[in-house]
Amino acid sequence: PKIPQHQFFQDTFQSRVRMSVQTPPQLLDLAGTSLLRDNEASAITALEYLPTELVPPLFLEAFFGRRIETLKALVQVWPFVRLPLGGLMHMPQEETFQAVLDGLDVLLAQKVRPRRCRLRVLDLRNTGQNFWSMWSGARARVCPSSWMAPAAENSSRTKQHLASLEVFTDLCLEKRTPGKFLTYLLRWVQQRKGLIHLRCKKLKIVSMPVKNIMKVLSRVQLDCLQEVEVDCTWRLSTLARFAPLLGQMTHVQRLRLSHVRVSEFDRQQQQQQQQVVQFTSQILRLHHLRDLHLESPSFLEGRLDQMLRCLKTPLDNLSVTNCLLTESDLSHLSRSPNISQLKGLDLSGISLSDFCPELLQGLLEKVAATLQELNLEQCGVMDPQLDSILPALSRCSQLSAFSLCGNRLSMAVMGKLLRCTAGLPRLREEFYPAPRESYGPGGALHLGRLAQLRAELIEIMRGFGGPRAIWLSSSPCPRWGSKLCSREEPFLYHCYVPA
Repeated sequence: PKIPQHQFFQDTFQSRVRMSVQTPPQLLDLAGTSLLRDNEASAITALEYLPTELVPPLFLEAFFGRRIETLKALVQVWPFVRLPLGGLMHMPQEETFQAVLDGLDVLLAQKVRPRRCRLRVLDLRNTGQNFWSMWSGARARVCPSSWMAPAAENSSRTKQHLASLEVFTDLCLEKRTPGKFLTYLLRWVQQRKGLIHLRCKKLKIVSMPVKNIMKVLSRVQLDCLQEVEVDCTWRLSTLARFAPLLGQMTHVQRLRLSHVRVSEFDRQQQQQQQQVVQFTSQILRLHHLRDLHLESPSFLEGRLDQMLRCLKTPLDNLSVTNCLLTESDLSHLSRSPNISQLKGLDLSGISLSDFCPELLQGLLEKVAATLQELNLEQCGVMDPQLDSILPALSRCSQLSAFSLCGNRLSMAVMGKLLRCTAGLPRLREEFYPAPRESYGPGGALHLGRLAQLRAELIEIMRGFGGPRAIWLSSSPCPRWGSKLCSREEPFLYHCYVPA
């Protein structure tokens, strides 16, 4: 009797694999390519019976070959839980993307899922390259168990009721209105409300009116967000309007806000206070927040304690930079229970020159057991303040990176600093300013004098032993990439003292 085409293909494929165990990638590639070239209609008919190993390479062939009907059919028999489409969409692929969505529409319209389909997640993020490389011949084809979901062998499991589909994407809102791709995706999700759950773990806002941001985020499952970055200039009133959305992002772990300014429209003290409360009250709902970065938050002066009281969990990293803080703010910071486990502290660009030295000392004592990175760049730290914090600094046993660039320190106190940090076993990166004596009467850096002082500092370090990487610079620290750095070429010296 005549053997059905799908049975013939399956038997032939398995026979070739047994005969050529040493070259399975080549066999899979050839089998998939020949199947598409022979007859697309026949290929679609055979999909339900293909070995799992052939589905991904066949999908690649169909995707880049723009085999629209094959793509639709492949989606409906996808034998894995996740389809990492974003890893293939580094270039615009409107037609093929539409084909995938059409295939999903067919699935969503069915009451019973096809026998071998395990698709639950459409991943549009720039991930999944490892998955595709396994099936394109770049790696051995051993698929992680988290991806594998082979077709059910038990006949009692052949009928599976269709569950809702999760779509993962990262959002970067960098224009006034959503782009063509995002607009189409949001419309597609909205039209299938209840069947599609759009999830996003990373959100970055570069430039978009709040009303448009709200429209976009109304389609997203906000409690899935883990990282939120606002990299644009907002008025305090704008932040207050955004705050209710932030409060819904209950699983956010990392929050970064840049350049929130108090405009002339927000000058009234009562109105300003109300807007600050609108923002800080939503911080109360972020029970998973671990990293908080605030760049140029002009509204925080005299109000840092309001935000600190709203933190629900200990922070791993805190960055409050390039703004004015009061002595009271620093006092509240040093007493806050939510900073006792800090691994990273960045106060760069905050003037500490007029503050009581004991405040900074108390802050370092609070975090000494866990602190790994400390940035005090451009803080106006002077000799008396640095001298006062050296005992606390010497107890920061986990410290691995430390920057004091942009401060005016004398050669004498820098010598004390190097002796102090020599006892820190994990410290590997140190960024210090050129000593004050390196500058002439007019404030110009004297290169010859700097070279002489550098040699003296190296001699101080030789007595300590152990490898140390130390940068002496007249410009801000290269590690943190400060935006305060001038356009001029910085004078950079790298001193490595072998053990």
